[in-house]
Amino acid sequence: MNGVPQPDTTPIARTRLGTGGPLVGVQGLGCMGMSEFYGDTDETAARAALDAALEAGVTLFDTADAYGRGANERFLAPFVRAHRDEITLATKFAIVRTDDDDYRGISNDPAYIRQAIDASLARLGVDHVDLYYMHRRDPAVPFAESVGALAELVTAGKIRHIGLSEVTGPELREAHAVHPIAALQSEWSLFSRDVERTAVPAAAELGIALVPYSPLGRGFLTGAFTDASADLPAQDFRAHQPRFTGDNARTNAALLAPVRAIAEARGATPGQIALAWVQQRAEAHGLPVVPIPGTRRPERVRENTAATFLRLTAEELALLEPIAGQVAGDRYQDMSSTSAARE
Repeated sequence: MNGVPQPDTTPIARTRLGTGGPLVGVQGLGCMGMSEFYGDTDETAARAALDAALEAGVTLFDTADAYGRGANERFLAPFVRAHRDEITLATKFAIVRTDDDDYRGISNDPAYIRQAIDASLARLGVDHVDLYYMHRRDPAVPFAESVGALAELVTAGKIRHIGLSEVTGPELREAHAVHPIAALQSEWSLFSRDVERTAVPAAAELGIALVPYSPLGRGFLTGAFTDASADLPAQDFRAHQPRFTGDNARTNAALLAPVRAIAEARGATPGQIALAWVQQRAEAHGLPVVPIPGTRRPERVRENTAATFLRLTAEELALLEPIAGQVAGDRYQDMSSTSAARE
């Protein structure tokens, strides 16, 4: 790849998660797909992906109690214990799933938070997590109660730092007034920029880091598939998302032409262009960013981390700028629990 160093010889740079937060690699690893949502997983390859990430300088590893109904935390446990002093471990609470998965709800109740962290610690086999996120916001529970409960967990030593996911700028300010927030995890990519309306300015003002999930548009920005309903197994959740199926998918696939053109000219991949865009977009807003692309393959980890060495020109950024405004379809079937629904 023209001018894109391989991170197996040059570790990625580091940045800090929030004021006083942990120092982490400028790219993390989203581990959700290793247990659920994207079809069957080769566990041997997934474990190799974890090792490849650490070797490349990735230190932030992201999971949640909802991923596989605890299976993802259990899967990560041996890796976490083997490298506890080298990594920053993030997990989440709030999405409630039953054993038969017939129901999902959102709970920010303090009693539930205390129960959830103890269950996560047991599955992970550790005595604390470095970053604990409220996975989704229940507006019926005041931040004074839910963030207050998280602050108690900091005092108890069960968590080191507090994070939020899918909240608006005003909500971020409200929570930060109760206890410092280290990181905001929300979707941010060439295809999804609603986070820039209020949350990004608030995070920059407060010194809170952004941790973009799905920076590769769940693989769509890489060209891995064109129409999810035709190209992916039925059990892959992307096959049922509005943005990736039918007329929407065809419209959105056409929007990738400048991404492919820049990638070809730079000797890079479309995914690397998309990741480089997120890094530089955050810089333009004056805040630290740690995207967490998810993968189950070590070669994809190396490709993704190499993108941290790629700098797009002003002309290339201008070519990419109009994409998000033309995207067809919502990012979820049900947008009710996202920040966009409360803007």
